[in-house]
Parts: sequence; structure tokens; C-alpha cells
Amino acid sequence: MSRTERLLDLLQTLRRHRLPVSGHRLAAEMGISLRTLYRDIATLQCQGAEIEGEPGVGYVLRPGFMLPPLMFSTEEIEALVLGTRWVAGRSDEHLGLAARNALAKIGAVLPKELRDELDAIPLLVAPSAAAVVDRVDVALIRQAIRAEQKLEISYRDDKGLDSARVIWPFALGFFDSVRIVMAWCELRGDFRHFRTDRIASLAAGGRYPRRRHALLKEWQAINQASKKC
Repeated sequence: MSRTERLLDLLQTLRRHRLPVSGHRLAAEMGISLRTLYRDIATLQCQGAEIEGEPGVGYVLRPGFMLPPLMFSTEEIEALVLGTRWVAGRSDEHLGLAARNALAKIGAVLPKELRDELDAIPLLVAPSAAAVVDRVDVALIRQAIRAEQKLEISYRDDKGLDSARVIWPFALGFFDSVRIVMAWCELRGDFRHFRTDRIASLAAGGRYPRRRHALLKEWQAINQASKKC
């Protein structure tokens, strides 16, 4: 491994740790000596990487630091292209446009030899067997999730019965032919799943009293427990 590759790997390793990590642990993960690690950290700091910490305390890379384009391997670029192509073709209009814009930004900062191959990457997404038909703007649901806002919705269940619900949306699942809102339902006093093609109308309400991360964690724990039964 060249020194440049080692420095980029060190940055990537630091990005995986949100809390300060000791030099001994970093050196072990990198497979290098502690002395080499300290030297590499000093080099990255001189080049503008905002790495905070010191020997005996630990190191952390401050959020927001952008890695140079050389951090992308060929397989990483392929993964990014495949992912953005899937989102562009399978998500709602606004998110699809964002995916195409993101791919264009990635292409703009890639080295020329990789940029030229970006559009020719032979990883394609097959068309969906059944087109998703949303009755409401899914972008509004994503916005409510980010803002931790309640949604007042008119919903038709699988039996054709209509009801008015107040929900706390915390996640949105994208499947091949349907999109599902994961939410806490005030009417049922429990977690419920709502298909976007069955939501006739929606309106944003006030902020719900819990954090969406906590709701998601609790929902995941319930689902994992049910799988074990």
C-alpha cells in the first residue's frame, strides 16, 4: 500500500468513529505502528484535515471534512452509480432528481480517467414490474419525517375502509411496487404501516413529542423480537 492510500484509509477509518478513538486502536485497525500513525495524523492535519485529539486521549475527525476524490475506488464508484440509478428510477420525483444531481456532482470532482467512465459503468437497474402510484406528494412525508412533525391523513385500508388518522412518521420504506410509511398511530396507540398509494390526503401538524430516532429504534426492536418468535 502506498503512503497516499494509507492516508486515505486512515481518514476513512476515522470517519467510521463518531467518538474519539485511541491511537493504539487506530494503529491496530490500520496494521501500522503507533509511531507511523502519529506521523500520518500530523501529515493529515498539516493538509487541512480537522483531526482533534492527542496521544493518550484519542482522535476524532470533525464532521464536515470532505475527503478528496481519490478516496473512491472503482468498486465504490460503481456502488454509488448503481445506488443513484436505483433512486432515480424507483423513488419519488424530487428524490430522483436529487439522485441525478448528486451523481453529477460526484462526476465533477472525480479524476478525469474515472469521470470519463462514469456514464459507461455497466450496472443497470431493471424497470419496475409495476409502477408506484402515489396519491400524495412523498416529498412532504420525507419533510415531515426530518422535522419530526405529525401528519393528519385520510387513509383507506386493505378492506376499503376510510379513516382519519394522526400519525408520527419516522421512516419511509421503498419497495419495488409500493412505498410504506412507518409511523406511530395516535388512533391505534401503536406502530402502524401506511401505504402511500392509500393515503388520499395529508396535512402537516405540530411536532410530535418523541424523537424519530427513538421511535425507529423501538420499532426495530419490536420487529426483531417478532422474527425470533
